[in-house]
Amino acid sequence: MEDNYQDVPREEPEAALTSELKRLRNLQAYVGKGVVFRGQLSYEGTIRVDGTIEGEIQTNDCLLIGEGAVVLARVIAGTVICKGQVKGDIIARERVRLRAPAVVTGSITATIISFEEGAQFNGEVTMTGNQVLEEPEYQPEVMAIEPELAAAQAS
Repeated sequence: MEDNYQDVPREEPEAALTSELKRLRNLQAYVGKGVVFRGQLSYEGTIRVDGTIEGEIQTNDCLLIGEGAVVLARVIAGTVICKGQVKGDIIARERVRLRAPAVVTGSITATIISFEEGAQFNGEVTMTGNQVLEEPEYQPEVMAIEPELAAAQAS
């Protein structure tokens, strides 16, 4: 008996991609492990962070925070998907998704917020529903690395 797979309906590769993978295809920049960026980062498109960012991040697009990343910053973005450590406020026009083993300390403001089992969050949540979020005025703050976050960065 001959197996004939021609009649089996196959999903197009593009349709099989999750929205996160589609965003990765449009990756504009990458902050790699071991890289430390201090200051204000503004960009268009998707950026992935696996290193350390201290200061402020602003975009209308997507911020991907990898498992080893440490972000000590105020984040203003369209979408934030986090598996790393964040200390600071996150303001997202669309959504925030915390995936294990994320650890976030600060406030989150977004239309849609989801927490995967195993993700940790300590702070305040504001869900905006269908309200359009206004971009807050930039106010730089001095942020110090806490010992536990510095230790996590070193490992």
